[in-house]
Amino acid sequence: MFSRTGPAAIKPDLNNTIDLCAFLKNPQQHFKCIHIAGTNGKGSVSHMLASVLQEQGYKTGLYTSPHIRDFRERIRINGAMISEKAVIDFTESIQSFIDEKEPSFFEVTVGMAFKYFADEGVDIAVIETGLGGRLDSTNIIDPEISVITNIGFDHTALLGNTLEAIAGEKAGIIKKTKPAVIGRSNSSTKNVFLNKAKETGSPIQFAEENYQIENIANGRTTLSFQITSPTGLQRNISSKLNGIYQVENIRTVVASIDLLNELGWKISEDALLKGIYNTSLNTGLRGRWEIIEENPTVVLDVGHNPDGIQQILKQLNNCTYNQLHIILGLSKDKDYQEILSLLPKNARYSFTQATIPRALDAATLKEEARKLGLEGNDFTNVNDALSYAKEHSSKDDLILICGSVFVIGELNSIG
Repeated sequence: MFSRTGPAAIKPDLNNTIDLCAFLKNPQQHFKCIHIAGTNGKGSVSHMLASVLQEQGYKTGLYTSPHIRDFRERIRINGAMISEKAVIDFTESIQSFIDEKEPSFFEVTVGMAFKYFADEGVDIAVIETGLGGRLDSTNIIDPEISVITNIGFDHTALLGNTLEAIAGEKAGIIKKTKPAVIGRSNSSTKNVFLNKAKETGSPIQFAEENYQIENIANGRTTLSFQITSPTGLQRNISSKLNGIYQVENIRTVVASIDLLNELGWKISEDALLKGIYNTSLNTGLRGRWEIIEENPTVVLDVGHNPDGIQQILKQLNNCTYNQLHIILGLSKDKDYQEILSLLPKNARYSFTQATIPRALDAATLKEEARKLGLEGNDFTNVNDALSYAKEHSSKDDLILICGSVFVIGELNSIG
């Protein structure tokens, strides 16, 4: 599994997925879908889009990765996880294929999701890529629209070490004549998307250029702002996902919903606003600037690459607290020196690790951090790190746990 071991688990082509889906009688051809890629924000955008479609009354599938606590979080319909029985029955039904072809964990999971969505007769499914786009196992679908949230440096060993190369991989989800929405681009990546859209004959729009944001209010539990569409329509948005970085993600969602309506889907303003506001309630999204305790405030965020950490730091600038404590765990394949260089030196650190082979061990992380002026203790278990931070905090302090979805998944307190 890539989640556990990293790049060695990747099978960099679509052959196994194509063969598996053929074995399953191509379930991906039996439901409508939306395809989401991007370096950061693709999980939030996927969940928000699914929530909006649910609010409209569509039977909505949602496929995301990785999971935090339960494998079944990856495959949902109208927010409800796939049953344990369905997981077991599917796996047993393809055992002969597994024995013969030896597909990866992710390939099997993609096939499971597609078969489940087809069998259950979803009206539409929101499908998040696992990694990249062009060669991602999900990339055998023909979506209504393709959405790319943004491009940053992550998984450079697999996707390339320039923004243009990474954008090229993500742009691989843009399909012939099917419209695409780009959440955020820059001078390095915009032409990559424009060239791909020209090649595929796909209409393309850049949400950041077309939708204007004003009057952002970032409260403790709610984010609100005004967004103006290219037609001049003004919407007052409110979301319980109150990380400031969600402004960009919500803009991408609004642009995508407007595009779906242009294509003939019927999604009301009420469904759009309620879907954005109720995302976590509707779809079970966790770990996006999620406050789990008070006095002191304990916050979880799955930000785990340089761009994600920069977004977290922007959020911290909007927060009021006495002392900042950061519990940090990273994977070995991340650019941990770049991440550490971004972090504030006046925070108190607890370095930790997930119990997976891919984790960077806490003692090494502490030593690398010390070289950059970040001081703290190391803990092999995140729960011990949290206990220590709470014992050494006042009620007005803020404790942030970040750096790895796998570390957050091992917290006893998130249930």
